[in-house]
Parts: sequence; structure tokens; C-alpha cells
Amino acid sequence: MYAMARIGSVLACIDPPGPVDCPACSILDRGEMPVGSGLTKRDLTKFKKLLDEKRKGVLDNAKKTLVEDMTLDPNDLPDEMDLASSEYLQSFNFRLRGREKVHLKKIELALRKIEDGTFGICEECEEPITKKRLEARPETTLCIRCKEDQERDEKAFG
Repeated sequence: MYAMARIGSVLACIDPPGPVDCPACSILDRGEMPVGSGLTKRDLTKFKKLLDEKRKGVLDNAKKTLVEDMTLDPNDLPDEMDLASSEYLQSFNFRLRGREKVHLKKIELALRKIEDGTFGICEECEEPITKKRLEARPETTLCIRCKEDQERDEKAFG
């Protein structure tokens, strides 16, 4: 029989005979035992990869904007209507990039949470966020119940 104890957010053996002999240690090593939020190491690795891909996509869009959308050449715009239309589109693109900046901050926060062991824990009620919700939106900081409450409050108070 092997004794298990929670050390921070990780389960570990107490005085194990050795990782090879201990079934719990071999489960931990394979990433099958849940940590902190109920997610396995394998889950955390999957979410980290997904978040890294999202981060790269946002940064690639930002680079594209810097290269393609930063300047308007008045020589390419023969009249004032073309110029006004182009300025409107440029402004719209910059607003989108502003939203992406906020999204990037959320992604980076989620990556930090993976590193410090708090990923998948609701910031409001401190309950685990369901795996299904994290798969849909891995950068989320709220469980579905708290997010619904937040949206209801936003709708009520505009």
C-alpha cells in the first residue's frame, strides 16, 4: 500500500519505494493523475500548445497590420471619398487589433496560470472550470456559472 499526499496542487507519494515500484508515481509520470484543477498533465500540455498557437496567430495578425495597414498613400486614392473610405477601414482594423491586444493579454495570463498551477480554476468562485469550457475557450478565467452571472450583471447595468 502506498500513501499519497497533496503537496500544493500536486499529488505525491509519501515515502514511496521508488517511482518504478509505485503505481501512483507511474500514473503521475504518464500525466494521467489530475492536478489542482482536476486537469491532468497531458491536458495542461494540450492547453499550453493550443494557447501558444492562438498567441502566435494574434502576433502574426499584428505583424501583418504593421506591414500592410499602417499607412495610406494619398497617391493611391484619387478623391476624398476613397480617402474617407480607406481611413474608415484603417480605423476599423486598428479597433480589431485593440481587441486582439486584450485577447493576447488573456492568452498570456492563461499561459502563466499553467506554469503556476492555477489554470482551470475560476477566479470568482475558485471552483474548477469544466474541461469542455476550457476546450471551447482556453483563455477563460471564469467558470460558465460565474460568466453567466457576469453577463447578466453587464446586461442589467449596461
